[in-house]
Order: sequence, then C-alpha cells, then structure tokens
Amino acid sequence: MTFGTTLRAWRGDITTLSTDAVVNAANRDLAPGSGVCGAIHRAGGFRVTRACMDWARDHGRVPTGGAVATTGGDLAARWVIHAVGPVWGDIDPDGDDALLASAYRRSLEVATEVGARSIAFPAISTGVYGFPKDRAATVAVAAVRSWVDEHPEAMDEVVFCCFDRDDLYRYETLLAAG
Repeated sequence: MTFGTTLRAWRGDITTLSTDAVVNAANRDLAPGSGVCGAIHRAGGFRVTRACMDWARDHGRVPTGGAVATTGGDLAARWVIHAVGPVWGDIDPDGDDALLASAYRRSLEVATEVGARSIAFPAISTGVYGFPKDRAATVAVAAVRSWVDEHPEAMDEVVFCCFDRDDLYRYETLLAAG
C-alpha cells in the first residue's frame, strides 16, 4: 500500500535526475569517494563538497545507517541526501541488513525535513562496500515500502536508480511483487 507515492526503478545516471533530492552512497566522513559518491561530488561541484566538509567539521562523522542533507550544488536536484550504508561483513548479515534499512529510512526522513517530495536512491552499499546486490535490493525495497506506508502523504515519488540492466531487472521484479 503506497497511496499517493509512486515507487519505480529507472536505469541511468543519478546525477541527471531532476527529483527534489538524490541520495549519495556516502562514507562516514562525507568525503568525495568513488562510484556514486564520486559522481555526485563531481557533478554537484564545489558547493556539494564544501557543504560536506562544513557539516563534517561541525558535527563529526555520520553514523552508519544515518543520513544528512546538503545542497545539490550544480545538480538538477535541489538536495543531496548523504546516506551511510554498512560495509558488508563488518558486523553480521542481520546487523548489516538493519543498518542498510536504516540508511534508506533515515534518507527519507531527512528528505522530508528539507521539504523534498521526490527522491532517487542508488543501490547503497553495493559498490566498494560489497553488500550483495540481491540482498541489498530486497532490504531497500522493503525499507522504503514500510516507510512510505507509515508516511503515505510524505513523498510523491521514490526512484530506485539502477546502474545496469541486472540492477533494473532486480528492482523492477521486487517492485512488481508488491
């Protein structure tokens, strides 16, 4: 049950989306990295990187499972939500699942706090953090559906931005399963 919120999968470059917010698969220091993180910092420009540096200076590290908002800088999105997912195997599989779900839920909470009505997620933790893609997708879709069911009027659209065809198929299958 998602009421007025559309959940969809889309294949492409998250930095080109014009949702209100895009999610960065961030590290705890909010430093530019590789993969999605590097792409968002490059496309968002110095304003995104500077906002991250300022936030980290003022608040310290972001806890795993947490999320914070900064400007979207030069992106089409107004906001970047920097979500810190777990490194696979750092705790235990169930603990990793809980931390990953928290990163998705916290991203949605932070997005609504800044006034975003649409948000795009990458596959958090599945790159250099090594989270198994099938497991991560299952956790992501379940966490987002649960949050949207609890907050049916908070978001208009949630996009799962997929890097390749396998990811797109994975998310489309989970979304279709309802």
